[in-house]
Amino acid sequence: MDEINNKEEYELIRERIKTRPINRKKLFRRTVITAAMAVIFGVLACITFLVLEPVFSELLSHNETPVPNEITIPTDKEETSPEDMILEDREEPQTQIIIKETDRQTTSIEDYVNYSNEVYDMYRACQKSLVTVAGVSQDVDWFNNSYESQDTTTGLIVANNGVELLILTESDAIKNSESIEVTFFNELTAEGTIKETDKNTGLAIIAVPASKLTATVLDPAIIASLGNSKTNRLFATPVVAIGRPLGNVDSIETGIVTSKSSTINMVDNNYDVFTTDMNGNASSNGFIYNLNGEVVGLIYQKSEIYSQSTLSAIGISDLKKTIERMSNGRARAYLGVTGTDVTSDAAAHGVPAGAFIMEIEMGSPAMNAGIQSGDVITRIDGFEITSFTVFTESISSHSIQDEVTITLERLSGDEYREIEVNVTLGE
Repeated sequence: MDEINNKEEYELIRERIKTRPINRKKLFRRTVITAAMAVIFGVLACITFLVLEPVFSELLSHNETPVPNEITIPTDKEETSPEDMILEDREEPQTQIIIKETDRQTTSIEDYVNYSNEVYDMYRACQKSLVTVAGVSQDVDWFNNSYESQDTTTGLIVANNGVELLILTESDAIKNSESIEVTFFNELTAEGTIKETDKNTGLAIIAVPASKLTATVLDPAIIASLGNSKTNRLFATPVVAIGRPLGNVDSIETGIVTSKSSTINMVDNNYDVFTTDMNGNASSNGFIYNLNGEVVGLIYQKSEIYSQSTLSAIGISDLKKTIERMSNGRARAYLGVTGTDVTSDAAAHGVPAGAFIMEIEMGSPAMNAGIQSGDVITRIDGFEITSFTVFTESISSHSIQDEVTITLERLSGDEYREIEVNVTLGE
């Protein structure tokens, strides 16, 4: 009996586990919440990545300096037009040509209007490659109040090396400035720095970081087209002066080339100069364009041998290697001589062909090596020098501190004697 009672009691106290029924609504709600949280997390992760990715990229690439592309500007050679070749081969006519009055072409007012419109259209197109360069300095007046002064000049966009926009300008306006401001055709202003200067010509290349410029300013179409000033077609042809030919901002003149046979002798380089019939003054600067919109000259009013009442210009062909060198940030290798070509008359009197040395700069590498006035340089490192132009190209191809072997002919008594000297080029 006791066993039966114990068994019943055991049955009474034994727990019975029952499976809880599934709450489908609650499960659905949790699933929806989890999915929503995942979506929200994904959206926040994307936003965070988009915001911080440029920051991290800049930090990771902060120490990586972008490498600019090498600027190369092809040189120009003396060019004879087909018309000139025909004229040279043609015999002089034996009969006189008489032009009748009825054969003369007349120019109407409409022709002048069309010409003016075409010049204006060209001016507007070329103006995009021109900038205003301002050298900014801080100064103090009589009452000890500080103020900002600016010296401005014209600049020409000559290249884009992928990192910087490069601008050719005169160095006088910026050499002593504390900062340089460049204003483009669309009124965008950016700060620039001097990349390189050229003491001979007084020119400089200003570099403006491409990261500070808009796509409009970086358009390849705004880079100036450099023409050929050595062609015979330049003489007596219409040209346009743009920049500050009259000394005023955004002035323009039209005229013709009146002469292109002059040369300025500078240290280690000579430059062809052409003159025009356009008005000029000591403050004139800017560039000369042909009617194709190509730059053919840099307005140059610094030489005292030319009249400042009319515009003269250095031919752009003689400046191309200087522009290329400065655009790549290379200083000019320096020998320190002024010279010219050996003329045919001098050659007839026994002067050897080569670069005739007229003057030696005091303290220059040339003077230290013993080169003298009257010497004729005939070879540099074995390369034949047939003219002063070839000499200039050879020196320009070298770097500062390069040691070169110069072969020269020196007059000794009644004949020339060959001498070799070793020279370390300076800066």
